[in-house]
Amino acid sequence: MAADWMTQLVKKGLISKDQAQEAKDLASAQGIKIEDAFLKLEYVTIDDIGQAQAAQFGYKYVNLEDTEISQAAVQMLPESVARENTVCPVAVEDDKLTVAISEAMNYDVLDKLRFVLNREIGVVLASKESILAAINKNYGAGGDTESVDSILNEFTETAIDFTATEAEMASTASNQDDETAPVIRLCNLIIAEAVNMRASDIHVEPFENRVRIRYRIDGVLIERDSPPRRLLAALTSRFKIMSGIDISEKRKPQDGRIKTTVGGKDLDLRVSLLPSVHGQSIVMRILSRDNIKVGIRSLGFGEDNYRKFQNIIRRPNGIFLVTGPTGSGKTTTLYSALGELNRPDRKIITAEDPVEYYLPGINQVQVRASIGLTFARIVRAMLRQAPNVILVGEIRDHETAEMAIQASLTGHLVFSTLHTNDAPASITRLIDMGVQPFLVASSVMAIMAQRLVRRNCPKCQGPYKPDPGEMEALEIDPARQATGTFIRGVGCSHCQQTGCRGRMAVYELMLMNSTLREMTFRSEPAQNLRRQAKLAGMKTLMEDAVDKALQGLTNLQEIFKLYQGGH
Repeated sequence: MAADWMTQLVKKGLISKDQAQEAKDLASAQGIKIEDAFLKLEYVTIDDIGQAQAAQFGYKYVNLEDTEISQAAVQMLPESVARENTVCPVAVEDDKLTVAISEAMNYDVLDKLRFVLNREIGVVLASKESILAAINKNYGAGGDTESVDSILNEFTETAIDFTATEAEMASTASNQDDETAPVIRLCNLIIAEAVNMRASDIHVEPFENRVRIRYRIDGVLIERDSPPRRLLAALTSRFKIMSGIDISEKRKPQDGRIKTTVGGKDLDLRVSLLPSVHGQSIVMRILSRDNIKVGIRSLGFGEDNYRKFQNIIRRPNGIFLVTGPTGSGKTTTLYSALGELNRPDRKIITAEDPVEYYLPGINQVQVRASIGLTFARIVRAMLRQAPNVILVGEIRDHETAEMAIQASLTGHLVFSTLHTNDAPASITRLIDMGVQPFLVASSVMAIMAQRLVRRNCPKCQGPYKPDPGEMEALEIDPARQATGTFIRGVGCSHCQQTGCRGRMAVYELMLMNSTLREMTFRSEPAQNLRRQAKLAGMKTLMEDAVDKALQGLTNLQEIFKLYQGGH
């Protein structure tokens, strides 16, 4: 049946037949629905798919954000039924209840609703995301009528005292069965809300008179309401208990891990506690396996860089380095490459600090410096395991760099990361670490620098006239200005009024050639390497970023942030 709605997309000119086949192949390879494959490849939006499916089955497709939902319909369908089956009541007329579903062929759910409600059921289609948002809006977030705001109001407006002794606090926080305790509810709701808002991190920061809670969404911190200062000890103890951390230790930095389920998804949260002047600061990194199930096509490559990248990761040996600051998407890029290479005929081993995501079919080793299990020692042991592909999480010192290079020279494909500003600087960084220039020249096959920029929100984006000063600073000539598509978001509920939703990478891919190898052998400075790489066709980070802005994928304000950072 999928072929029918895909035909609709082809007829509308939204996709080509080749793109449809690529989506089928991706769905088959990763064991996902073909709709999800299209979204990963970013050929169409979820609304495009919904409208095509609606046309196929004769249903109406609705945007629930803009649809007035009848409270009479909401009262007619129990919340537990709505959440369990991912359906949202929309309207009721006479004896007929109209509900929104996300899958046109979900006949079992419709039959269940007819049986449970004993009435006729009408159907409209909507995206799963908008259905869940509508359920939360009309029934209350997180499975009951509570939200973070409501429970914070409860604490603010009442005299509940949480300045108990540590022993009492530990007893309350560790009572796993008492999920109704106010602080336990608040901690669970904070995590659930952050996940629903697509946050990558939760920050709980103590100050003199308040506790600040912030979520990092698309790389930008957004502040939530502040809980009363008296809640700090209770929040800290609860998060410590959840992550298996000693609650009596307050003077040292501590690390832990929380395993939880939100919206039917299993999540890991990596927890870090740091003692500060006003108490212990908590940062929780949300690790969802969906974050790394990204096809290479979806990473943001232009056609030229995409072909080069595919050729690089299929080489039999050599080192491929990905470079950039923390949080620039290096791990996602390398995991995507490993996912492409992860086949039964290849053995892949990784050395990581820490292992954040668990990848089926790949041997992952955790660095434990406290017992001498360093990157270099793991790589040395790896070579006796006869791998085809090795991932070294980060090259930090001379010994690790030397071992990675030896591995590449003995017939292994090695992936790793460095912290440098651009691709050519990685060559000089390795030489500065003490690696002999001739070893760098003979082993490194390519280096890729990357950054993340925010995408325009698809719901509220529209054309705009850019500032002439930005155009001049970014060196966009009048000819390119005339042919470019300048688009940005104005802000809506879909993007938390930011105008941006989601992120994409911009790249600088430097392929080593005979001239660059000779320059590396002579230990020439990074600016000479950069000049030669550009002559050989390397597109710089800024050039790739400006191209994406001219295509309307992001906006010049986002690119200007890279410019101001000197990249």
